[in-house]
Amino acid sequence: MKKRTSLAFVLIFSLFISIAAQQNPNPKPGPQTTPEQTNPQQQQVEKEDVVRITTNLVQVDAIITDKNGKQVTDLKPEEIEIYEDGHPQKITNFSYISTESGTAQPVAVKKPAAPVDKNGPPVPPVHLRPEQVRRTIALVIDDLGLSFESTHYVRDALKKFVDQQVQPGDLVAIIRTRGGMGALQQFTSDKRQLYAAIERVRWYPLGRGGVSAFAPIDSSSAQNQQDQTQDADSSANSSSPSEDLDRFREELFSVGTLGAVDYVVRGMRELPGRKSILLVSDGLKLFNQSDPAGTRRVLDALRQLTDRANRASVIIYTMDARGLQTLALTAADNVGALSQQQIQQQLQSRRDDFYDSQAGLAYLAEQTGGIAIRNSNDLSAGIRRVLDDQKGYYLIGYRPDQSTFDAKTGRRTFHKISIKVNHPGLKVRSRTGFFGVSDEESAPRPRTPAQQMISALTSPFAESGIHLRLTSLFANDPKQGSFMRSLLHIDAKDLTFTDEPDGWHKTIFDILAVTFGDNGAVIDQVSRTHTLRMRGETYKRILESGFVYYLTVPVKKPGAYQLRTALRDTSSEHVGSASQFIEVPDINKNHLMISGIVVAGINPSAIKTNEKTEAGAPPQQPSTAAGAATKAEGEDVNDPQPTPAVRKFNRGMIVQYNYVIYDAQLDKATKLPQLQTQLRIFREGRPVFTGRVLPFNPANQTDMKRLIAGGALQLGAEMTPGEYILQIVVTDPLAKDKYRVATQWIDFEIVK
Repeated sequence: MKKRTSLAFVLIFSLFISIAAQQNPNPKPGPQTTPEQTNPQQQQVEKEDVVRITTNLVQVDAIITDKNGKQVTDLKPEEIEIYEDGHPQKITNFSYISTESGTAQPVAVKKPAAPVDKNGPPVPPVHLRPEQVRRTIALVIDDLGLSFESTHYVRDALKKFVDQQVQPGDLVAIIRTRGGMGALQQFTSDKRQLYAAIERVRWYPLGRGGVSAFAPIDSSSAQNQQDQTQDADSSANSSSPSEDLDRFREELFSVGTLGAVDYVVRGMRELPGRKSILLVSDGLKLFNQSDPAGTRRVLDALRQLTDRANRASVIIYTMDARGLQTLALTAADNVGALSQQQIQQQLQSRRDDFYDSQAGLAYLAEQTGGIAIRNSNDLSAGIRRVLDDQKGYYLIGYRPDQSTFDAKTGRRTFHKISIKVNHPGLKVRSRTGFFGVSDEESAPRPRTPAQQMISALTSPFAESGIHLRLTSLFANDPKQGSFMRSLLHIDAKDLTFTDEPDGWHKTIFDILAVTFGDNGAVIDQVSRTHTLRMRGETYKRILESGFVYYLTVPVKKPGAYQLRTALRDTSSEHVGSASQFIEVPDINKNHLMISGIVVAGINPSAIKTNEKTEAGAPPQQPSTAAGAATKAEGEDVNDPQPTPAVRKFNRGMIVQYNYVIYDAQLDKATKLPQLQTQLRIFREGRPVFTGRVLPFNPANQTDMKRLIAGGALQLGAEMTPGEYILQIVVTDPLAKDKYRVATQWIDFEIVK
């Protein structure tokens, strides 16, 4: 067993760093031999619905504040009234829910900390489990409607938000309304991914946002407005083709923005934590009195969105990125040939458009209990106000009449909800209504296998019907260039095997894997149905250890990518999914960088301990992390799937890691690099082990542009079972300060 484990590691790593000319682009599933696994017991966390709409209970959340905007948290049920369609309802459920993590502890006064090294190695992100999520926040940037001027301020506010306002327990996504389902459109606690998403927020010249908040006034626009007024007097129902086109274009982009928000709401339905969306836009004009049909279409889309957001317990906030505007003449306005009356008409038109676009944003927030932030030039303060608003809420429920869910004239009725407080000066914000459809009826039910796969693929969280573990690694080959090699481990116990004659067992599953670029474009995809037949020891080993599905994706250009996979068992219709974000650097820039890290576990008895170890050479004498490496009493040191695809290790096991260093600077005299390497181990964002800084030995290297490196670490017997992150830090003293440090990390788990 020990030899097979070592051989598996060598084979996979040789595949990863191989410079062979031929690569097999077609993934093939195959069994991977691993020892018996002891599965850690998983804790089940009860999910409490905030908004519930059933035939027995309608429950909504409400935020109640005083005249200063401070939340009131000590009200009693008899002090509140709730109405459905104007009729009072008897409150049956009432409670206040605080989302704050606990009482703040006093902080001792300390001396100012040393300045943070901006070029130093970053702390790896913490992978949040559902029960750890405190807030789920989607920042939806309406780049379909942002002006060139607003885009700059929005990017600055987003950077401050990630740097200063994202807290432990926050699950965040930065989503562009025209970005599609790209690599960056994903909820994460990884600040690398959020920074990459911010870099993609750019002005869209073909959108409804111009260069600045308003189009400049000129003589032709004034004449057009005067002609339109005269035409309206003679024929109120007529309009020019250009007007119809402009109106349709604005309506199209408005519905497109609502569609993007609707897509996010759908994805957030099953997410944990206090859920909110902040739509940042230069305004959303929803109401057009001259086009009743168009207004009806937008309002229908808005009402459907409101109902979906309410059922998903999502609050929608809005923020006008234009900030405080004077609405007076600007330097860009050309009014020299206009009369005073024409100037006033133009300014009035500007004011009307501005207020109408703000009214759309305010209406959207009002329908879901959120707030609209407007006329503020401090966008960061606006985001902070949204976060502060989520400190707590009331849950108020009542038993609805049976007629609430009766269809009338073949359609479900939209029921309005209002809440009143029997205290002067207090303000209530809550959801405004719902369609007469129960949650059971409205729950999405994918009908076809394709719909099930797409639903799992687009979900912000992984589906757990079939347990998958995805490992995507970046590497570069001198012949084929950059590529991503991915290992998808499939837990065979979650698949359905049918018994066949002669001891054979068969399972059939569908797999869909799509690689997205940062702009939403599909880089590569695989969609196949596989049939596996096995028997005897192979069948037993597959059930115990699972198997690995290999995917290799060539990467034509550097950037941010995301691989999303979904697997469906055809018999049980259970679905599993997994995704991973990866940044592919530009190796042609000659900046220090590191490939993905391949790790595997080896039992201590398989390693000789009397030979010297050097960084960059195959390790023989590993360092020890977090305590003694002796066998604990009753400890089982048999391999619990210590493979590169699964990475589950026992305490006391030796973790061997390998990677490739690219573009190290060479000393002019020796033509050799002068690199330093360091290993760090993190748990829940805190370092638990920091290795010594070691000089890299370039001996026996054949390609100075691609240096093979590695080492080993023995896990201490006292290390707590759970999830950890192994980080490699490489320093190049010969490089410029900005490119002197490169890091890479990979997660692993210690099991009992």
